[in-house]
Amino acid sequence: MAGPDQQVEVRWRPSRHARRLLTLAFAGLLLATLTRRPELVGLAAPALLLLGVARPGFQGRSGRPGRPDRLTVRVSLASSRLYEDEVAAVDLAVDDTRFDARWLLQAGRGVEPASATGVNGSAARFEFTVPRWGRRHLGSAALVLHDPWRLTEGRAEVALPAVDCYPDPAMQRTRVVLSRLPNRLGEHAARVAGEGTEFAGVREYVPGDRQRAINWPASTRLGRLQVNTFAAERSQDIVLVVDATSQVGPPGHSALDMGLRGAAGAARAYLDGRDRVGVICYQWGGARWLAPSLGRRQFYKIIDTMLSADAGWGHGETFSRLPRAALPPGALVVVFSPLLDQKFVETLRDMRERGFGLFVVDLLNTVPPARRTFTDAMTRRIWRMEQQAIRFSLRELGVPVVHWDGVAPLDLPLAPYARRPLVVHR
Repeated sequence: MAGPDQQVEVRWRPSRHARRLLTLAFAGLLLATLTRRPELVGLAAPALLLLGVARPGFQGRSGRPGRPDRLTVRVSLASSRLYEDEVAAVDLAVDDTRFDARWLLQAGRGVEPASATGVNGSAARFEFTVPRWGRRHLGSAALVLHDPWRLTEGRAEVALPAVDCYPDPAMQRTRVVLSRLPNRLGEHAARVAGEGTEFAGVREYVPGDRQRAINWPASTRLGRLQVNTFAAERSQDIVLVVDATSQVGPPGHSALDMGLRGAAGAARAYLDGRDRVGVICYQWGGARWLAPSLGRRQFYKIIDTMLSADAGWGHGETFSRLPRAALPPGALVVVFSPLLDQKFVETLRDMRERGFGLFVVDLLNTVPPARRTFTDAMTRRIWRMEQQAIRFSLRELGVPVVHWDGVAPLDLPLAPYARRPLVVHR
């Protein structure tokens, strides 16, 4: 993806080679003066001759006047969106080829250089990776120019663009399906008969049934015409809730990191199943949300909405007053949270009492440090009991709670609930 050309300012100065020649010429003249020996001037003559070439108006390789004050640099990115630890590249090219060019990459914060090609030419390519999600500025590139005699040196700074690094989606192939599905075409087998492809049973033939649906072995055995029935194929609404209030754990493996990666994997899995998927990012003071929808474009909209989530204060709709579009009735709400915020837990209980089908993925992967004092040991024990009580109370309300370590595929904790439809008692 090529960006607009940049006009950069070039600052010229004598090169290190020119300074060495100047030192040699000065030393030769000084020795000739102090010793009164004219033959020592011969030491300074070659250096002075070479320095005379570096006059301000020297001609370049193409015959045009040299030392331009500004140059045009083309900057292009292979892609402005990438995933964590994915290798991407930025290409740099200068329009003036009269000079010997050398490129130096000054990577920005959170950007790790991978490799570089063509750094000693008019065009260069730098490969880089971003280990953690977020919007990252690539930094800048330094362009160093030398004339053909390497007596003058020009330096220019080229600002590099920013990229959006998406969290690496967790591996998920199985999907949790509700027992009651809306009357909307999809790929999930419903409990009602329809025009799907999954076999549901056999019933007696009635006028109007298709002849190709007749089950001849069953008809021969029973002496009456029997037809095959199939389950209807429906879709469901999925709302992914990411708890961004508690960023516990080491950087890169915190609860927020795991929540974003798990939600990205779940969004991709449900969108591939032709379900409508939306997202809610819960923060202190508000919530950001995206209404459920279909398609590959919706996946990138979900990621962009989650990229704005961070532990801290959020500005948006209050979680208790979200519009109907954010939480459609009958939707399956998949929550990614360490369940440390008591207010957030109370919100989940309220949603369950309002009839929403909830499924909680527990992301707590750290515990308070163990210490030898009696007070610290009792505090840690009380904290553990409180966490167990929170999960027990959710299970008593009919909310499944599974633990995910952030490394294994999401299919492992979801396996017991993906084999059969999830029944929600209202």
